[in-house]
Order: sequence, then C-alpha cells, then structure tokens
Amino acid sequence: MSFALKFGASALAMSVAATAAFADDAFWKQAAEPYQGVTLRGVTESSPPSLYIREVLAPQFEELTGIRVDVETTSWDQMFDKAIKDMEAGTGIYDMVYIEQDIIYSYLARDFLTDLTQLMEDNPDLVAPTYSEDNFTTFADYFKNEEGHLFGVPMEAFIKVYLYRKDLFEDPDIQAAFKEKTGRDLVPAATHEEYSEIAQFFTDWGKENDMELWGTTAQAHTGHVASWYEYVESVAPTFGVYNWGINADNNYAASVENGGTMNSEEAKEALTWWLSMRDIAPPESVQSTWTEVGTTFGAGRAAQGLVYGENAGWIAADETKSLVVGKVGVALPPLADGVMDEVESGEGYIGYYDGGAFGLPSTSKQKEAAALFLQYIGQNEVQPEWAVAAPRVTNTATYDDPKVQDMNEELGGYYDMLKDKGYLFAGAPAYPFHAQVRETVAPTFYSILTGDLSVSDGLDQMAAEAEAVLTDLGYRN
Repeated sequence: MSFALKFGASALAMSVAATAAFADDAFWKQAAEPYQGVTLRGVTESSPPSLYIREVLAPQFEELTGIRVDVETTSWDQMFDKAIKDMEAGTGIYDMVYIEQDIIYSYLARDFLTDLTQLMEDNPDLVAPTYSEDNFTTFADYFKNEEGHLFGVPMEAFIKVYLYRKDLFEDPDIQAAFKEKTGRDLVPAATHEEYSEIAQFFTDWGKENDMELWGTTAQAHTGHVASWYEYVESVAPTFGVYNWGINADNNYAASVENGGTMNSEEAKEALTWWLSMRDIAPPESVQSTWTEVGTTFGAGRAAQGLVYGENAGWIAADETKSLVVGKVGVALPPLADGVMDEVESGEGYIGYYDGGAFGLPSTSKQKEAAALFLQYIGQNEVQPEWAVAAPRVTNTATYDDPKVQDMNEELGGYYDMLKDKGYLFAGAPAYPFHAQVRETVAPTFYSILTGDLSVSDGLDQMAAEAEAVLTDLGYRN
C-alpha cells in the first residue's frame, strides 16, 4: 500500500467532485462520445505515481467521459517485458505503456510509439482546452525526438537525493559522541570521506546501543539491474564518471585505453567506495532494489542514504508505512573535488534525474481515446494532489500550489531542491543501445559484487565487453 493509496478514497471523491471546477465538462463529454464502451488498457510499474493513476485519475476520467481505463501495475522487469513483447508482436493489447526516461531512445529507434504532437495537430477536435505541451517542465524534453515532437506525456519526474535522519543528526548525545570521535560537527556529508565517516559512526552506534540501525543504505542486489543502475547513475557521477563511462564523442569508447572512463581510476575509486558502504549497510542491502531501499529507510534502519525521490513522500509523511515521519532531511549527494565545478560548467551531473511518461504504442487500436486520457493526466489541474500523494513534478505550475508548498515543508525542502537544483542532475544518456550494453556488462558487475572479480579486473572487463557489443552494433568503427 503506497503513500498514494493512503489518500485513495478521499482523493478520488474530492477529485471527481472537483472536476467541474477545473475542466471543461462539455469538451470531455463531447470528445469522448464516439468512444463510449471503449476500455483502454495500460501497463506500468507498481510505483506511487502509477498507483495514483490507477486508483484516482483513471476512475475520475471514466466518471467524466464514460471511457474505462484499466491500468495494470506490475514489477519493473515484467512491465517492460509485457510492453515490449506487445509492441514487437503488434498485438495492440496496450493503449498506454510506461516509458522510463532511459529507454525512450530505444523505443524511438524501433518506431514503437505514436507521435503525440502530430496526433494532436491532425486531430484538433481531440485537443483539450486544459492541455498544452508548454505546461511541462523541461523534463519533457527527454521524451521528444529531434524535431521536438512529444512521444510521451510525463507522469513522474524526481531526483535521487541524499536523505538523512534529522532526529539522529540533531540528537545532542549523538552530536557530542560524533564530535568526540571525529573532531567535527555532525552535519550532512558534502564529500565521500565525510559520508563514510558518518556511515561508520552510525553503524557502530547501532551495535553499541543494541539498535537495528546502520549508517547507510545500499541498492546492492547481486542479481538485479538496480545495483548496476545505482552505481552508474548515482555513484559514479559523484566521482566525475558520466554517461556510464562511454565517450560518445570518441567512437563510443569505454576503456581508458581508447578514450573512455568506464575503467578509469575515478570509476574504480567510486565502485570501491560504494562497496565499502554496502559492507556496513543493513544486511538486506545485498538483496535490495530501488523499492527495498525505500523500505529500509522508512523502517528506520538507516541513518542516511541515496533514495529515489518518489519514495520520499511516504517515508516522510505516511504514518501507516513509515517509522520516520517528521524525521527526514534532504541534501545533495556527496561529491568528489572538482565535480561541482564540472557540473556547473555543463560537463557533467551529480546524480540521477529519473522519471517516466505514458506513451501511446503505435500498435494501439484506440489511439484517439487513449490520447484523451493522456491529455487528462497531463493537465495542470490534476497535478497538485498527485504531487502530494507521490512526490513527482512534471508541470511547472505544480510548485506554487499551496498543498505542494505545505508538503515541501514535510519533505524537508525536497520540492525546493527539485525546482532549484534539479539542473544539477541528469537522466540516462541518449543511448539507443541502452539495454544491450546493460545486459552485456551486468553479469560482470554482479561478479564484482559477489567478490568473484576484483573491482579493477571487473571494470576492465566491463569496458572491454561494452566496446565489443558496441562494435557488433555498429557504433564503433
């Protein structure tokens, strides 16, 4: 049960009742008239933003238009498997599919998606008066082609942030003990060295005080791509290794020998540091994906950690799920020397700007009806309740809403960070070969995690493997 669902019944009732206040009822009813009896089907990940669509927005849309929307929420891997198989086979099972920011380029290369901008231009009678592509934040740019046409309506966007336990960091006894042990004040870490020191201190503190408390989280599953993603998207950039270490401007080189950075000294330092943090994290960390990391932090088992922003809402405010409500602070990730200067000059980024959109498969048999629903979830008017229920912002107007501002305080300024510092973060690189490289190098990465390969040998092997598959795919010559 997600934080979004805590609000399910009340939000649904309030949203349906408020529809007339923010939407042109006449437009929706008239535009939907040809599609009465139609059932749209969508598939997405079982995440707080998606659950809000299923529990609130889909029923609200059906109440207004008479078009039924069935949203299937499942695991991350099953979501992609079902959507891709449907689009490959052309069966048209799904009318909406979740597109994660990092796979959009592969989908575009395979013509999987409908050009929404063109669809609206060709069907002006379908364009809702409350919908405009101009409403979206610049995150929508990740879902556009080279001509600037939109291929997905953004439904979630968030950064992976450094969460820390304010109640622990501000406890006088803990502050005194930390000062005595380290000689410095206990504040959120700005460097990896400081982060390590804090992590070790709290892991020791938990042992000494017979507490189920550790110093850090770690998304370190030894057989799931979540661990590889944490390293390449959230850890390596903080050491100055960007875009997975692949140099697209130099023949897509990955190895240092050929001009890449996948096996650079900075990459090896980054992975060594991350593994050292994993080793003093809660024992479940070696089986943790993005979901379990949030659960670990919400259970009060970690003093600090890198956590996806979509989980920040329920961790900070949902008393039915979280044991640390009102105790959560937000900070930027720790960085190596010089990284912020590179980022500010446009040469890199400090962490992952994640998110996704709902796209319309080219194989859908109900494109016009689906286009109505996608517009519905893209309106400014439905965003504030959604942002409160599941911390994600896709529309610029959302930040100024009073409800969102109130939630911002509960989240320790998370929305302010997203708005003011979001430019420091970045999504996955625009690689159409994303999945092929990931699947090629991930097994080697897991071998590093299990100790079957050293960090140095493993990253050397990963760089060679990446270059080999890129050569086979025709990107290297």
